[in-house]
Amino acid sequence: MFLTSLDRRIASLYPIAEWRTNEKFFDAFSDDPAAADNIAFNAADLGADVEMDGQGRITVHPELRRDLKMEGTELHLIAYKGHVQIMTEELYQEQKRAALANTAADLNVLKKAGLR
Repeated sequence: MFLTSLDRRIASLYPIAEWRTNEKFFDAFSDDPAAADNIAFNAADLGADVEMDGQGRITVHPELRRDLKMEGTELHLIAYKGHVQIMTEELYQEQKRAALANTAADLNVLKKAGLR
């Protein structure tokens, strides 16, 4: 697995095959090469290969924990688009407030597009 952060706020845990797909995406993205370079840099700077132990746990490497302010705080894991997002309680609550503020409108948009 590959553990990194693309936005320097939320950690993302990818199966290695999924991460390799992202690397190919960065290499091929031509609409805004500088954007791809910046995000690929974030991922490389904060990223590391990780393995699950026998109990399904991973170790978040110290640099990532420190940069994302994960030390000594509750963490939330959310499966999303082929990877797991890991966020602090503060970020989780921030996203929860944003989701609650837009739930009705967002749900209507998605239902119109075919959400069941």
